[in-house]
Amino acid sequence: MVRPVPAVVIVGAQWGDEGKGKATDLLGSRVDYVVKFNGGNNAGHTVVIDGETYALHLLPSGILSPGCVPVIGNGVVVDLSVLFEEIDGLEKRGIDTSRLLLSANAHIIADYNRTLDKVGERFLGSRKIGTTGRGIGPTYADKMNRLGIRVQDLFDEKILTQKVEGALELKNQMLTKVYNRRAVSVDEIVDELVGYVDRVRPMVADTALLLHEALGRGKTVLLEAGQATLLDVDHGTYPFVTSSSATSGGACTGSGIAPTEITRVIGIVKAYATRVGEGPFPTELFDEDGERLRTNGGEFGTTTGRPRRCGWYDAPIARYAARINGVTDFVLTKLDVLTGWERIPVCVAYDVDGERVDEMPMTQTGFHHATPVYEYLDGWTEDISGARELGDLPATAQTYVKTLEEMSGARISAVGVGPGREQTVQVHDLL
Repeated sequence: MVRPVPAVVIVGAQWGDEGKGKATDLLGSRVDYVVKFNGGNNAGHTVVIDGETYALHLLPSGILSPGCVPVIGNGVVVDLSVLFEEIDGLEKRGIDTSRLLLSANAHIIADYNRTLDKVGERFLGSRKIGTTGRGIGPTYADKMNRLGIRVQDLFDEKILTQKVEGALELKNQMLTKVYNRRAVSVDEIVDELVGYVDRVRPMVADTALLLHEALGRGKTVLLEAGQATLLDVDHGTYPFVTSSSATSGGACTGSGIAPTEITRVIGIVKAYATRVGEGPFPTELFDEDGERLRTNGGEFGTTTGRPRRCGWYDAPIARYAARINGVTDFVLTKLDVLTGWERIPVCVAYDVDGERVDEMPMTQTGFHHATPVYEYLDGWTEDISGARELGDLPATAQTYVKTLEEMSGARISAVGVGPGREQTVQVHDLL
């Protein structure tokens, strides 16, 4: 059977904070389901609608689109206290959250995961990864070690208690003997989690089955990544990565949708580059240009408030993301932030120990030693925030977009020229 509209994946093509939330929101009115398939409340999306700013951390961006069903997939790790704090905050602002569905197979962040995340990061000292301290990594580790607690376990207190006992048997040894912290009580954890049962139950579903059936009925499913390609646990700048699969492959494992269902992958790239946390960043700026990008772009973390590291556009990274994800379309965001520069550098390759490298280096050492090789494009001074078609942009801004497209491995189908939902230049249809 040929479906009129495919399942579509949206992924970050840099180190995160590219504007995936706005891209998802742009399509929200045209899709039936929006699925978050990885990560937790360690990253956020900022969406601006009619001048109102919404900062989402755990909830899919589709929560803001009436008529769209938002889904938290099995690949997400869920802090229930954060989930209901977000829901309550949106409800107070008049947003209907009753459509939200939560996978029975999603894993739950327990309080001891948060504790271990914080003390473990401090223990690493200079070797720290730069985590948010929200228990994401330890919860994914529990999942892989088969010590995890899933949403469905809340509905069987006996199983829940057994799983918490199994997890704490080792963790309490670490907390008391390695980190000099108090042991955690099994009853304390079970009582806290059971307290959420009545509120959680109505939203829990076999979401993989539900999405499969929806696609069979010709419904449109949008799969939304948390974090980004260069933070993917397999394909990112390891070990300075997140603990989940943030690439298009993770959309399948994190949602239960088969690879054959997905025929379009939209990569989100910022017109420059940013990074939060530790790890290599070849185009990072430590001068006035870096501070100007940070200030003009409002580059502070949605979840943590941490200032983001800023640098110029990196074409080898975009090509890498296009290849790893099978990107069919790029959305270029925050082009307006570059207004006012006389010349704009673009990284086209790297110098690694005296040798030119045109693609992302294979080894961690090579990428750490990489310095950018720049080409320079003419800038513009005109206000572009009102542009809605490519021809509305100044000639030099059009050249910038077209040059990045040629360098990046996939067509640029939309360009963000401001934070608002409507501030988008449409070049090609994304669906």
